Amino acid sequence: MTVDSKAQLLDEISKLRAELASAQQIKEEQIAELVKSEQRFAMAMRTANDGLWDWDLQTDTVYYSPRWKSMLGYEEHELGHQLDTWATLVHPEDRDRVLQHVQDYLAGKTDPFEVEMRMRHKAGQYLFIRSRAFLVRCNATNKPLRLIGTHVDITHRKKAEIYDKQNTKILEMIAKGNPASEIYDEIALLYEARHPGMRCSMLELEGDTLLHGGAPSLPKEYCDAVNGLKNGPEVGSCGTSTYTGKRVLVENIDTDPKWAEIKHVALPHGMRCCWSEPIKNSSGKVLGAFGMYYNHPALPNEEESNDLTSAARLAGIIMEREHNQKRIRDLAYTDELTKLSSRAQFYLSLERLITESARSDRRFSLLYIDLDNFKNVNDSLGHDVGDLLLKECAQRLQIACREGDFIARLSGDEFCIIVNDVIDEYCAGKVAQRCLDLISKPAVLAGRTLVPSCSIGISHFPADGDNLQALLKASDTALYEAKDLGKNRYAFYDEELTKRAEYRFKVEHYLRDAIEKQLLTLVYQPQIDIETGSIIGVEALSRWYHPLLGHISPVEFIETAERIGMIPQLTEWALYTACKQAASWRDAGLPPIRVAVNISPSHFLDEGFVPLIAQVLQDTGITPCQLELEVTEGVVQTNQRNLLTFKKLKELGVTLAIDDFGTGYSSFASLKHLNIDVLKIDKYFIDDILTDQKTHLLVSSMIEMGHNLGHKIIAEGVETQAQLEILERLECEIAQGYYFSKPVGANEISDLLNTSVPA
Repeated sequence: MTVDSKAQLLDEISKLRAELASAQQIKEEQIAELVKSEQRFAMAMRTANDGLWDWDLQTDTVYYSPRWKSMLGYEEHELGHQLDTWATLVHPEDRDRVLQHVQDYLAGKTDPFEVEMRMRHKAGQYLFIRSRAFLVRCNATNKPLRLIGTHVDITHRKKAEIYDKQNTKILEMIAKGNPASEIYDEIALLYEARHPGMRCSMLELEGDTLLHGGAPSLPKEYCDAVNGLKNGPEVGSCGTSTYTGKRVLVENIDTDPKWAEIKHVALPHGMRCCWSEPIKNSSGKVLGAFGMYYNHPALPNEEESNDLTSAARLAGIIMEREHNQKRIRDLAYTDELTKLSSRAQFYLSLERLITESARSDRRFSLLYIDLDNFKNVNDSLGHDVGDLLLKECAQRLQIACREGDFIARLSGDEFCIIVNDVIDEYCAGKVAQRCLDLISKPAVLAGRTLVPSCSIGISHFPADGDNLQALLKASDTALYEAKDLGKNRYAFYDEELTKRAEYRFKVEHYLRDAIEKQLLTLVYQPQIDIETGSIIGVEALSRWYHPLLGHISPVEFIETAERIGMIPQLTEWALYTACKQAASWRDAGLPPIRVAVNISPSHFLDEGFVPLIAQVLQDTGITPCQLELEVTEGVVQTNQRNLLTFKKLKELGVTLAIDDFGTGYSSFASLKHLNIDVLKIDKYFIDDILTDQKTHLLVSSMIEMGHNLGHKIIAEGVETQAQLEILERLECEIAQGYYFSKPVGANEISDLLNTSVPA
């Protein structure tokens, strides 16, 4: 072959290699784009009404969905797919805070990602936006690649919150006796904030003369011009409304005849429309007028019309100081969301009824109502849907009441009904049953069908209490009883319920002290290798004996520890005690065994949990594989936070077990994502393994599945030789239960380790 031929051949080979590399790169890019599309589609399917964004962290390009753009008033082609698009739309005061939140999330300092911000609509106003996102990492390097998230418009809720806060501020100013001029200005600013571009004024009427009250956004020249103006049937909007006592809506100041004589003082300042509502006292006498102005011709929409009315009424509180307290109660003692009476109004009404009923020897009943599992609605569907459900339930409860009964919303998802003039306890029971029946009807909210339910506690005056606090306590106690009985029902108060509540309080008080002073003890139940009959591990179980209360059930005191927030301290004590005991057995020359400690789902996900395990191992000196952490199926979820916790624990070298396997709903879907070692089959299945063929098949399937996934199997609750033989045939490796030993003290475990165990 000639030199030229060789050179030509090498050149062809080089071109071919380049083409192959280019084709491979195109294929990889196509695959990457396909993955992005699939992830975006999955997110879009879950959040059909939300705006979707996808930020490529490598290139700083951002995909914005059509819904994302339309939420801000833009067509799809009007916004580019760069990070600068977002940066130019977000409120300048929010930009750095949001970006810092992103950096903290990418650095693992916060989880999950959720942030609220203001973004500018195409029309000019700012919307309140809630953004949530999740991180996509490279499978090979775990490097952050993309941040995918959603935008939800929460402007309505935010505006309502701002309104409530400003409204409360005004009421506080009224109650404190602030000068009327200050309160007038705050009222004007309140409604101007609700309607961007609006300007408000309040004029007081003295005889037939209009006097300036407050108008913080109107020019001084205009305020001076109308101050002292005489009212009449054709004197602008406010002059006419104070004269007629009726609302006056002027769409165009320039052309309306009522403004013919005075439009020259308004038009130079940009005012083009004016709507006026007369301010009256309780007897109907006109005290002044509330005016709303825009710089363009317009008539009020429904919200503006309602606000015009409410603004005039609010201003009327100031103008009628002698009726001030009554006005405050009307505004402050009504629940804004449901329009029911508020907690404050309920307390006043109940106190008054107690006094009247005691004087006339009458009886009434108190129903304390709590919606079942309402938190799940807020967490899964959002607070907007939760608010809709509260309003729907409030309406249904009103229907359930009899004429003359009193209903109020106390807070959150709690309501109270006063049932008047009861003949016997069944009167209240009938009202309660109507509440249950009406509340449990399906409700279609925001396109979703929900089936709510409630629990009700009932107390009677005067039998269950003759004062406000006693009656509320009795009803609340009865409510807990209804919850304990399975929810979606009502329960009456009786003395036994009070005793239970007092006992519960004592348990909480004494348990806190017992945990802090480490007065609990651990017992250990052996775990037996079915093939050899030897003890290969123990499960550490907490026990509590109190000198006054006696032995407290572990189920009871662990549930109490969860409720009072003492689980982390209890778990830390159990871990140190169990691991020190394992080290003691090892140092005594006994066969090495694994010690298992149950971990609460709430504590398992605490950010300090993994460091705690590492510290315990270091301080006690046991090998990591000697410690087994048992978690229930409730913690077996596939979100990133859970998976990361499992990963970190496995890196420490500890053994991980799923306790009570088979009783939850998430096991099979989640196991493929988790790096665990052991599945513990719940006693519920072992109890019926001899008598129920379906149970036998389920246990067999769980064992086979666990083995196929590389897990060891522990059967809990083994109590007979026959159960053990079946488990042995099904190739279960480990058994635990009363057939071998009840939970015993550490010394007895030492004895058992030196003796044979029934096989």
